[in-house]
Parts: sequence; C-alpha cells; structure tokens
Amino acid sequence: MSALPAARAGHAAPGAPGAAPAPAGTPALGLPAARDGRFPPAWKRERMTWIKPSFLWMMYRCGWATKADQETVLAVEITRAGFDRALAGACLSHYAPGVHADRDAWKESVRATHARVQWDPERDPHLNPLPYRSLQLGLSGPLSRAYADEWTVSIRDVTPLAREIHGLLRSGDTGAARALLPVETPYPAGPLPHLGA
Repeated sequence: MSALPAARAGHAAPGAPGAAPAPAGTPALGLPAARDGRFPPAWKRERMTWIKPSFLWMMYRCGWATKADQETVLAVEITRAGFDRALAGACLSHYAPGVHADRDAWKESVRATHARVQWDPERDPHLNPLPYRSLQLGLSGPLSRAYADEWTVSIRDVTPLAREIHGLLRSGDTGAARALLPVETPYPAGPLPHLGA
C-alpha cells in the first residue's frame, strides 16, 4: 500500500496539516485505515512507502483505483512538521550532476537517509504527462513508522470520488470531472537545492 500525505491537496492545505489521495491498496488495509483514522497493524511500517501529493499523479499510479492491490484510495492528512522534516533530510533517488559532487557523494547520501525524492511528470485529467514535475517522497525505516504512527492526522477513503471523476472523464464530461478535482496549490517549502529544486 502506498500512502501519501498532501503537501498540496489530496493529501490539502499548505501551511497546515495536509491531506492527499494515496493508493492504500486492498480494501483489507484501506477500509480499516479510513474507519479508524490510522494505519492498521497489518500495514508494513518497515517497508518503503511513497507520499504522492498530486491527486492526478496518484490516479495515474493506481489506474483510477482499478489496478490490482490498489483498489482503495485514501486521503491521508499529515502534519506539516513531519512532511518538512522528511523533505529537509531527503536525497534524490537518482544521481544528478550539479546537485551531487559525484556519484559516490550521491550514493553516500542515499545510505545516510531514510527519505528519497523523485520528480515525476505531472498528469492532466486524462493522465497524459504535463511539461512540469510533481514530487514523490519515499520514506523508509524510522520515517515510515513516524509517518504511520506520529504524523498522520486523519485518513479518509476517497475511492468513490476517484471513481466518480473517472466515470465523468469516460463519458466525455471533462468540465464536470475537473470541477470535482481537489484544489492543489504549490507547497511553500522554499528552495530545496539538495533536491534539485
């Protein structure tokens, strides 16, 4: 199950705890999480989990909640302090000249942190790539556990919303689909030179 807090919409409001859609995987994990407002014990806290603050990128990833083991989409609201802590200590998931002195420096940064960042193409409502990128934040070890057990403020099941928007797009009503999309605004993180931003 991937989970993401929103630095923007789907996981909410910049400057406050945020909420964003995340594939929670199977209903066996997602439904208890939404019901109880926290991740159940069966949610594997020791594995890498990815925060995906973009609703449409999440829909691209989970196929509008149709892909196997991604049938449940959650909006996970986390604290800004937790998100900022992860961003401040993160490294890029790939080597980038100009960000890293050399490949060895990048490899050392990967070994030294429990947070990774990828910049993936943002998506339009039809899930086509756009010419700008969206943040994906991977957490492992102590940060994955903190995400699940300390930073999470609330969890909501937004699978019905994802399916409604998808249905409108399939019927050709892009305007109505766009009207239902969560409002997303840039996250005020400031410059992040260690992440190429």
